[in-house]
Amino acid sequence: MQVREESVGKVLAIRVNEGGDKPVQCRDGFFARQGAMTQKLSRNEILKFFQAEGALEFDRSFCRRFKYPEDFDQAKFDDWFRRSRITGLASTEDMLVNIGVAERTDGQLRFRNAGVLFFAKNVRRFFPDAYITCLMGQGTDKVHILDRSDLEGGVVADIENAMAFIDRNTRTKYRIEGLQRENIKEYPMKALREAVTNAVLHRDWDYTGANVFVEVYVDRIEVISPGKLPQGVTLSNIGRTSKRRNPLVADLLHRIDFIEKAGTGIRRIREEAKEMACPDPEFDADFFITITFRPNPEVRTPAPTDQETVQENPQTDQEHPQTVQVNPETDQVTDQVSTKTVQETDQEHPTTDQETVQEHPQTVQVNPETDQVTDQVSTKTVQETDQVDPETDQVTDQVTVQVTELLAAIAGEATSEQLRKALDLKHKGHFRSSYLLPALKSGLIEMTIPDKPQSSKQRYRLTPKGQERLHRIQE
Repeated sequence: MQVREESVGKVLAIRVNEGGDKPVQCRDGFFARQGAMTQKLSRNEILKFFQAEGALEFDRSFCRRFKYPEDFDQAKFDDWFRRSRITGLASTEDMLVNIGVAERTDGQLRFRNAGVLFFAKNVRRFFPDAYITCLMGQGTDKVHILDRSDLEGGVVADIENAMAFIDRNTRTKYRIEGLQRENIKEYPMKALREAVTNAVLHRDWDYTGANVFVEVYVDRIEVISPGKLPQGVTLSNIGRTSKRRNPLVADLLHRIDFIEKAGTGIRRIREEAKEMACPDPEFDADFFITITFRPNPEVRTPAPTDQETVQENPQTDQEHPQTVQVNPETDQVTDQVSTKTVQETDQEHPTTDQETVQEHPQTVQVNPETDQVTDQVSTKTVQETDQVDPETDQVTDQVTVQVTELLAAIAGEATSEQLRKALDLKHKGHFRSSYLLPALKSGLIEMTIPDKPQSSKQRYRLTPKGQERLHRIQE
């Protein structure tokens, strides 16, 4: 401790600099200054103080309940080892000691918490909050959940499965230029992966009853991690100041190239979002750290107004765009020209809607002999949909962009209203004629209650053919 005396006129000032070796114990214990009072710290307060000062690290502490090899998952370790840059033929036990997740004591391996998080057979048996909850809300909140997964397979599997959840619940736009197809993701996937990894890496394990969340809504994705910002890091300097809360977990992730150790994660998140033409991610921190991602506006542009994928029919009367009428009893489409509205009865919304289609002048033609719907779209649509030759009974690939977008929007089972909102489409008639009915007729989706097409409980899901097609398109 250093004490300096300074003379300021007739005043003598004594300055005692803050010590770096904290906490300091006196004969009666540990004390902390709280306003004008000096309070003696309790045991839990002492532990929190040590943790705040970095003197205690959760991931390096030993897990007494973990028993090796009974609780050890060899397959998880083998998978991690294959991903790492480690070479050599050391035994599993020697490798566990070398990477710092275990220590030999009296001939036994004692596992640190980081080793349990990565390599335990059942991680939640030891740490009940060691999982990621992924959910997809119907609108902008989680009142109605369309999809949910609780991921509890260990650090590596949880991060990868969270990214798979995001991928299947977000959109991809396909831009065709010549013979080449460019996939444009709705969100910056690399930035999201960095955010999810950081949420797992930097979470505060002192927050019991709280876990990492990945929440997908129609207008954003939120990645939420329990805990406040590390000491010395604020919202104003985040990205410029870096401090790892769980350094051993960080080292294990670094070895398999999930992160860099240079403290550049936040900067890479921002750069990736900018590169993908997405708005700058938003950061918020109180008792939880939240990163909010907004979608790429280009991907969110409805397909009928996107000049890259849809072309108006030059023969269509601009004052009287062609419309369609849906028969609610047969669920079939008939032509109705020279009208400015689409008349449709939807059992989920019994009232008849009069909806203008002037802002979506794409035309729909129905073959009265085959009752098949064809969209008048440009050659820049995805040339991959199912059409059946009646003579050869063979299927040729040719799917419109609209049907492709519908396939990508289906996660599990959903009503037509949920799918329309997921695609951000306003007009029910256009959605049914250009998206839903062509997908049904192509056998790419199916009704969950086919014998009652007008049931209020009707849902739609991908058929095996649709799943195969979606997988092929996403490759």
